[in-house]
Amino acid sequence: MRVLHVITGLGTGGAEQQLRLLLRHLPAACDVVTLTNPGAVARQLTAEGFRVTHLGMSGNRDLTALPRLTKLIRAGRYDVVHTHLYRACLYGRIAARLAGVRAVVATEHSLGESQMEGRPLTRGVRALYLTGERLGRVTVAVSPAVAARLHQWGVPRQRIHVVANGIDADRFRYDTRARAATRRLLDLPDDAFVVGGVGRLVPGKRFDVLLRAVAQLPHEVRLLLVGAGPEEDELRTLARRLRLGDRVRFVGEVCHDRGESTGAAHDQDEDTARAEPPGTGHDQGDERAQRAARSDPAAPDLPSLLSAMDVLASPSPEEAFGLALVEGLASGLPVFYADCPAIEALPAQDRGPAVPCASDPDAFARSLYALLTDGVPPRETAAVAHHYSVTRSATRLMHVYERLLTPQT
Repeated sequence: MRVLHVITGLGTGGAEQQLRLLLRHLPAACDVVTLTNPGAVARQLTAEGFRVTHLGMSGNRDLTALPRLTKLIRAGRYDVVHTHLYRACLYGRIAARLAGVRAVVATEHSLGESQMEGRPLTRGVRALYLTGERLGRVTVAVSPAVAARLHQWGVPRQRIHVVANGIDADRFRYDTRARAATRRLLDLPDDAFVVGGVGRLVPGKRFDVLLRAVAQLPHEVRLLLVGAGPEEDELRTLARRLRLGDRVRFVGEVCHDRGESTGAAHDQDEDTARAEPPGTGHDQGDERAQRAARSDPAAPDLPSLLSAMDVLASPSPEEAFGLALVEGLASGLPVFYADCPAIEALPAQDRGPAVPCASDPDAFARSLYALLTDGVPPRETAAVAHHYSVTRSATRLMHVYERLLTPQT
């Protein structure tokens, strides 16, 4: 079976990392096309032996990309075209139909109640999405919550299949040596109580809630933010205004696997990568960590950073799945969350040390203070992490492909 995956970009994002992980486990011959941004994940996929083609699309309305993509699909003689993220779903579905491929699948990775991939869900966004959706055969939802939202939009139930995101739980197993080494690198005291936040630094993730919550807690509490995004400067300004000083670390983008670099320096002007404007609130710990994450293969990866934490907190009120929280549970962390469909989809007894919390600084401060005073429990991989095994996700996705390719009687 030949499958072409079409994705909007291959920077270091959740959908991009999920695609990379799935490709390792899918028993099919897979190629990848990225419409834009052949970033860190593109380089990693190429190193792993996958053929990655950059289409060089200049913007949302670059219609010249459509005939190029159609030609590529036709020449590849693919059995299945599988699209990921909004722009790729629209252009990929059209190109696949023009190329004569009828087995067209799209995964909806990031559909919330009021936004999709950070953009507001206007009437126009919804109408364009539904127009493109009709050109495919199946839409894959990463959680039952996303499936319900798609149906509310008007996508027929029989066209929606739930294939949950998956993780390799063993990669996130708690590591005491990685904990100690990562804390040394980030200048975090061994006895500090470290609150973690993982995700894109964008307004919807509400990391400002964590800053305000930590500001209410004793000095021994530190905050470790893992991720990059357009809100970083605003969050740094807020941290200064709250007088958090060296209690906050902004680590930036990190790789998911040991021995890899995000390649961020490749994606920036060299001078921009080296220099920081004065007065941005960087301290010695997170400056060193960000430099390491850009170019040093020995820099801490995500599993090491999770090992360095004592609790993982997610104040985002609107998630499609909640992959970072599942990874935290695999590391044995207690997690506090405002919204996590991956956890909420399971029976209460199977959720592990996961506690819902209103997306409010006072609510998070109370929950974190209670954990601080009660003591952090021993680290054990929660069962929820094994429930969301990537091998199970890959098997379910292959079943979707096979059903599409089976002649109807």
